This record gives sequence, C-alpha cells and structure tokens, in this order.
Amino acid sequence: MSPHFIRLRDKVLSDDPLIRAMSYQSVLSAFAEGTFLTGSAVFFTQIVGLSAAQVGLGLTIAGVATFLFAVPLGRLADRLGTRFSWIAGAVLQALLFGAWVLVGNFAAYVAVEVLLALASSWQRSGRDAYRISVFPAATRVRSFAYMRAARNVGYTLGALASGLALAADSNTLIKAAPLMTAVVLLFNAYWISRLPRLADAASPGDLKKDVRDRLGALRNRAFLATTFFDGVLGTHQVLLNVVIPLWLVQETDAPRVLLAWLFGTNTVMAVGLQVIAARGVTDVTTSLRAQRRGALCFLASCAIIAVTHDTVGLITIALVWLGHVTVTGAELFQSAGEWGLVADLSDPEHRGDYQGAAQVGYTLGTVWAPAAYTFLAMELGHLGWALIAGIIIVAAIAVHPSARAAERYLAQRARPVPEPA
Repeated sequence: MSPHFIRLRDKVLSDDPLIRAMSYQSVLSAFAEGTFLTGSAVFFTQIVGLSAAQVGLGLTIAGVATFLFAVPLGRLADRLGTRFSWIAGAVLQALLFGAWVLVGNFAAYVAVEVLLALASSWQRSGRDAYRISVFPAATRVRSFAYMRAARNVGYTLGALASGLALAADSNTLIKAAPLMTAVVLLFNAYWISRLPRLADAASPGDLKKDVRDRLGALRNRAFLATTFFDGVLGTHQVLLNVVIPLWLVQETDAPRVLLAWLFGTNTVMAVGLQVIAARGVTDVTTSLRAQRRGALCFLASCAIIAVTHDTVGLITIALVWLGHVTVTGAELFQSAGEWGLVADLSDPEHRGDYQGAAQVGYTLGTVWAPAAYTFLAMELGHLGWALIAGIIIVAAIAVHPSARAAERYLAQRARPVPEPA
C-alpha cells in the first residue's frame, strides 16, 4: 500500500484502528439507510399504494412511539448490554427493512414503521452508550466526529445509489431497494459483532436497584434540561433543511438551482470539517465552549439570511450561500458540544438509560421548531428572524447552569453515603 495513501487514510479516517473500524461501520449503516430513505416516498406511494397523508401520519405515529419508549429501551440496553443491544437492534432493523416488500396496506405500513422506529431507538441507545464507554474521555468527542463525517459519506453514497435507481424509472429497482438495504444492514450487524466486547451488562443487584428507582435518568432533571436546551441549539437543521430553502424560493430572487449547491456545500463541510470543529472538546467546559461557538454561527446565519429579502442578483446568491455556511458551522460546533455534554453528564453505570433520556430531551427541544421557525421567518420577516435569534440566545445561556447542575448531580450520586451511627 502506498505511503501517501496510508497518510491520507489516517488523516481522513484516523490512525486509531478502533475509530477506523467504527467509521467503516458508520459508512455501511448510513449507506443502507440513505439508499432506502432517498426513494422511500416513491416506494410508499407508487409501490405500496399509500397516499402522502398516510405516509406522513405513519411517520408521526412512529415518532410518538419512539418518544414514549426511548427511556425504557435505553434501560433495556443497560440490562442486556450496550454492545448486544446495538447488534440485536441492528439485526431487527435489517429484518424490518426487508419486511417492507411484504407491506400492502396502511395498517401493515404503520406496524412496520413503528417497530422499525423502536428497533432503531434501541440500537441507537446501545450504540451511543457503547461509544461513550469504549473511548477514553480525552479522545471520545474526536472519535464521534470521525464517525459523523463517515455517516455523511455513507448517506451521500446511498442517495447517489438511490438516485440512479430512480433515474432508471424502474419499479423493479425501486422494489429491490429495501432488500438491498436489509442485506447491507445485516452485514453492518456482523461488522458491529467484531468490535471489542465491554463488561457492561447490569448485575442482578443493579436490576433490583433499577426497579426501585423507576425514574432512573428521568430523575436527573438537570440532565433533561441540558438535553432540551441542546435540542433547541440543534434546530440549525430546521434552518438548513426547511426554513432557508423556503426563504430562498419565496422571499429572494436567488435561482432555485442554488439549493443544490447549498446542500453540496453542507455535505463537503460536514465531511471535511467535523473533526476540526470537535478538536479540543474533552469535558463539560470545552463542550459548553463549542455550544457557544455554534450559537454564534446560528445567530450570524439568522442575520445574514434576513437581509437577503432586500438584496438582488449576485449579492443575494453570495449572502444566501454565506448564511448556509454559517448555519453549517452551527451544526459542526453544536454537534461536538452535544456529544461532549451527553457523554460526560451520563451516569457511567446507566449509560443506556441516559441515552434514552437524552433522546427524549432533545426531541422536546426540536419537535416544535419546524412549524415555529417557518411561521416566524415567512410571516414576520425581519422580526421573525430576530425572534429566532432570541430563542437561540436564551438556550445558549440556559444550557450552562443546567449542565453544571447535572454535573453536580452526578458528583453527589458518586459520593459515598456515610453509614448511620
């Protein structure tokens, strides 16, 4: 193998064998999911025969189910072992993707969609808890950054593969997409099974303690508040995928083809700069610093995009592109801060439980944003963008005391309780 290729590989995929192996796994799973999801609307409407409203309703029901069962599934990951839960959830995910070829009505669609969402939530809790446990704190966020960059590569390749199938306008290829996804996900599960084992399964004593402490991670209100505010700061995705495209089409004179360049820029930055953005994030203090940087990028994007309503021509194009670059910066820094906070503020003995609780808090912080941001920006204009910026400022300020409170909560639980005299 060429020395130049080895140096390039180590720079892109890390010189750590475990990070590199988990990055390959990230490419595999993202490629599989991206292949199906890109053409899922065509599959469900033209192959299964559902209406767009039925597809949307099914996704909503699955989202509600995920929200309700995220914490119990996180606890299940603690009890059965995070690595086992990751593998088992990945296998179930593969089988359920394959089951799409058997779906022929709305009831079956909802059943598979709900089960797939729950399997994904379970394997995600196991995966995230495993990743927190397997890497030392000093390199944890850096390793997450490599894996996120790899996932972006996988999604891009999956979208390209699906795009070729759609371009061929062949129902046979579209029908084959879920089966191909299932096969790749089964190989992905095998790849996960080759990763190092962790002695993380709960003991019988731990299980009895879990039964007594039914709230578990939900008792840590400061942690829930932190993940909620982190979710608010993570609404850059709403700007990226919903508000800015709508604003470009309806409120500016920029050509619609610019949207393709914007999403291309986002993909390139997410792959090439995520590791750099995560550099130095190793504890709660540096994670909060990354959150502040992400918030500043978010605010800059709001200010830049707002003025494009009154600009024309090349100036509009340049400013919209710059606004997209800054909101991508918000994505890169906020993601790094999120990983650090969730990792450092999770109870080491109940990391699966805490990953489930983090899903709940983050969902509460983001679920309202598409409707709210769209209304504020499209109906109120400059004032709306100012209100969006105000929401981000509040969240950026509030995440600091909540994170410190969650840190104190863990410290108090770790402190030995003195025996009574």
